[in-house]
Amino acid sequence: MVHSIVEAVFQHAQEQPERQAILFEDQAISYGQLYADVARFAQALTAWGVQAGDRVALFLENCPTFVVAYLGTHLAGGVVVLVNPQYRQVELSHIMNDAGVRLCVTSTAGAAELQSLTIPDLSALVIVDAADQVPSGGGMEQIAFAAFIQPQPQQAGEEGQLALPAADAPALIGYTSGTTGRSKGALLLHRNLVANIAAVTSAWHWTEHDRLLLTLPLFHAHGLMVGMHGTLFKGSTVVLRRKFDAADCLTILKNDPEITLFFGVPTMYARLLAEAKRQGVPSHLPRLFVSGSAPLSPQLFEDFARTFGQTMLERYGMTETIMNLTNPYEGERRAGTVGGPFPGQEARVVDVRTREQLPAGEIGEIEIRGPHVFAGYWNQPDATAEAFAPDGWFKTGDLGWCSDDGYYTITGRARELIISGGYNVYPREVEDVLEMHPDVAEAAVIGLPDIDLGEQVVAVIVPVRDHTPDPAALIAFCRERLASYKKPRQIIFVSALPRNALGKIQKPLLVERLKSI
Repeated sequence: MVHSIVEAVFQHAQEQPERQAILFEDQAISYGQLYADVARFAQALTAWGVQAGDRVALFLENCPTFVVAYLGTHLAGGVVVLVNPQYRQVELSHIMNDAGVRLCVTSTAGAAELQSLTIPDLSALVIVDAADQVPSGGGMEQIAFAAFIQPQPQQAGEEGQLALPAADAPALIGYTSGTTGRSKGALLLHRNLVANIAAVTSAWHWTEHDRLLLTLPLFHAHGLMVGMHGTLFKGSTVVLRRKFDAADCLTILKNDPEITLFFGVPTMYARLLAEAKRQGVPSHLPRLFVSGSAPLSPQLFEDFARTFGQTMLERYGMTETIMNLTNPYEGERRAGTVGGPFPGQEARVVDVRTREQLPAGEIGEIEIRGPHVFAGYWNQPDATAEAFAPDGWFKTGDLGWCSDDGYYTITGRARELIISGGYNVYPREVEDVLEMHPDVAEAAVIGLPDIDLGEQVVAVIVPVRDHTPDPAALIAFCRERLASYKKPRQIIFVSALPRNALGKIQKPLLVERLKSI
């Protein structure tokens, strides 16, 4: 067993140097070339002064350089800090300062955002799309990527080769999107990354012969720690795109019959479905479509299966643990559920007050245990202690229940639980019913303060184009299918729901907006 993802790439480069690793636009990068580029970048980092444990940020959109910088930082002993390229001053200042970033790999546009900020530890920007000479500014050294890696490293096997990272060494800090307060940095070790991707590739029958179409952003766990890690761990091939475009995806699927895997979020699948209705379904499809990062409605699950002739595999994960639960590759992929634990991992449901394990069918907080669970929150020992139960289980903060036959269903975040008139209302349950209505495109259910009930159930609806339904009819629709206390007391129509970069609805933003009305 390898101890890091970069060690897996090193082995593939030795055993199959000509094998394709990354296909990106007009570039075809072999494993041999990829590792040579990684080694050059690692040597450049070391020559610049990066030492073991130093933080290197990647503030960058999807491109092969992202992968080179990611692996190269690991080979140099550094810790990668993942930064959403959509972030601006407030988010950037928090993450860069909280992590104590020393060097950042970014674009010209990213450098412009960073130069105006006060980040005492940040000494240099390596700019991937700059010319050889870059004028410095804002107190930070600026170096073009081509100039940064110019010194030639010694080749693999020669004296002075950089040591591969140890299993217990820190690998990356991923900042949680969170539901309240500022995001926290989840520190993952190399062994966490390897243990998780070994479980994922085993569960999904991933081999070196697979080819993944990857349009998810690499700054996020889904794109990087599932899609890219799985590819590099198994020695398979990834067709990497800068971003998701439904028409582009269907064109690639039509023209590349070797693609066997596609990973996405529900919003992407809804757009693929709409595009397929316009231009038709490709004759060749991947063997596996995986959905995650946001809840997949049973309606979308069924619509996709009907149109594409395949059932999506829904799974459940989070920044702190990467992948936790999965529907089976072989067997029933049950709509509305996220399956059971990956190999070598455990899950349970506990009472949110007593922390005692609950029997099948009862809703509580989901807890996770296994070798994939993160080391803790960066520089936040109190938050780390609070996140773990005394017996070592990680408290996910997600509510759900487990069926008699081991399928878990997520009902929402613990902080999103609505208590109306003393009754617990789980938003996901109401949302699933609303999205069954033919006039509802999307629904987000939240709780707003109410003098009489404590909280009232409010549904924020994106209607189907050009047809706004009657609010009373929607409430009656819910009343016919749910207990009366679960029906929305208010229906609010919007043109779009606020989402993060992975398509997850940002309910705290909705709550704040509606409270101020």
